[in-house]
Amino acid sequence: MTEADRQRLDVWLWHARFRRHRADCSRLIVAGMVRVNSLGTDKPHTKLRVGDVLTMKLAEDVMVVRVRALAARRGAPAAARELYEVIPPPT
Repeated sequence: MTEADRQRLDVWLWHARFRRHRADCSRLIVAGMVRVNSLGTDKPHTKLRVGDVLTMKLAEDVMVVRVRALAARRGAPAAARELYEVIPPPT
């Protein structure tokens, strides 16, 4: 696996538009609000790969998403939604 196959967690969250600023993404991670593949992390530099599953506490909701793609830059909202797939809660 090369470095091109991975991306920093805070950068990916910013590219996927989960927060407006990259610093806000970092604060979310440091606060322990993000899990990667069911493992908690407080490190914004955690590396993500396609297929990883993120569990995030956003406001009062918990969101689970699967990483579908990595991005080279922050694009339009429609392009950002293509970076992940929302996993619905179990019924």
